[in-house]
Amino acid sequence: MDSLTLLYILLASYFFFFLWKFFQHKKDQECYILDYQCYKPTDDRMLGTEFCGRVIKRTQNLGLSEYKFLLKAIVSSGIGEQTYAPRNVFSGREASPTLADGVSEMEEFFLDSISKLLARSAIHPSQIDILVVNISMFASLPSLSSRIIHMYKLREDIKVYNLTGMGCSASLISLDIVSNIFKTQKNKLALLVTSESLSPNWYSGNDKSMVLANCLFRSGGCAILLTNKRSMRHKVMLKLKCLVRTHHGARDESFNCCIQKEDEQGHLGFHLGKNLPKAATRAFVDNLRVISPKILPMRELVRFMVVSLVKKLNIMSGNSTKSSGGVMTKSPLNFKTGVDHFCLHTGGKAVIDGIGMSLDLSEYDLEPARMTLHRFGNTSASSLWYVLGYMEAKKRLKKGDTVLMISFGAGFKCNSCLWEVVRDVGDRNVWEDCIDHYPPHSLANPFMEKYSWINNLQVEDLPNVQIPDFLK
Repeated sequence: MDSLTLLYILLASYFFFFLWKFFQHKKDQECYILDYQCYKPTDDRMLGTEFCGRVIKRTQNLGLSEYKFLLKAIVSSGIGEQTYAPRNVFSGREASPTLADGVSEMEEFFLDSISKLLARSAIHPSQIDILVVNISMFASLPSLSSRIIHMYKLREDIKVYNLTGMGCSASLISLDIVSNIFKTQKNKLALLVTSESLSPNWYSGNDKSMVLANCLFRSGGCAILLTNKRSMRHKVMLKLKCLVRTHHGARDESFNCCIQKEDEQGHLGFHLGKNLPKAATRAFVDNLRVISPKILPMRELVRFMVVSLVKKLNIMSGNSTKSSGGVMTKSPLNFKTGVDHFCLHTGGKAVIDGIGMSLDLSEYDLEPARMTLHRFGNTSASSLWYVLGYMEAKKRLKKGDTVLMISFGAGFKCNSCLWEVVRDVGDRNVWEDCIDHYPPHSLANPFMEKYSWINNLQVEDLPNVQIPDFLK
């Protein structure tokens, strides 16, 4: 009997030891944000509306139709007058960029943001184990990741990933790489660097589907420190709960709706097709279908199944409604039951409005994305972190809150992830100089008030109308 009791005790001890090892191992696989630093270029790179007019004036091959289109795009974009552009735009060389323009734009960002991040976190460059860099539309030799290694004298055994062509959703792709490494290697520190180089990517033609990119994209970037070290858990800000990636590149319509190409005159640019909303909706719906069970409570999923069953019965009885034709419609799921804050990609006013309508979000929920678009524009893959910075600067992020990030990108891709706030955060960060003035009373662009009559102008009216200098 004593021997049998001892055997039971040994088996139970082994079982509990196994469980303890399992949970300890799971803790080593967590992905935390230690700190992040968004980039704010110098004021001499600020792109006011009047300067935009001068840029338009020196752009060749634009007619009245293109001027009207540009005015409409500027005033309805949701972008304000304090966004930033690369230096070659201010020197009048946006149509003839050099390799040095792209390199210097990126190095200026690297030197500013990474230095500030490491200093504030008290992290020495030699402590970094993993480096992931994503700059979609610019590649150099040596790579941009090699330039960071050279600039900060990182270790020789550092694991490096240099991503290009991933589009506006590249941040979460880079995050997925880091998260997967953390699942197999413990006690690691990763530096994620995300930006876009606009210097070599100005479109100088007159194709409206490609001119639009000039109106939306602005300079920016972000450097993020991530870790799975237990010794740093008391310092971390956010904990990654789950991440889902959706890629529709196998579909011709999705692949071609958002693509870099040359126009009929040979001008290189970024084409945004009319079928982009439809492709985005498909990717968005498929992404939500996967991430919803991971982030929503069971009661909401049960309610959704009941609603879906009723809809199917209505379809079978012939009471179905017409298809939305690719336009985002309201989701039957209530995402607010599992998410406290929504960090949305600032792809444009229409993108923010579409996601807001689909997820039934309030203006309070959409405010961080709208204000980020107004203040910094669409900074491509780094835009999510400016939105997160707005939430932090407004002291919205409290311990235990959850934050859902949603991004879209060429391919066509939709990526999303859920964060848990580990401690109260309230740094004013990149928003420090202006957060007290946000949200402003109005987001209206001043060009609408002064020049909205241009929309009614006809070609035969030009000789008899006093129009702005930049349209002459």
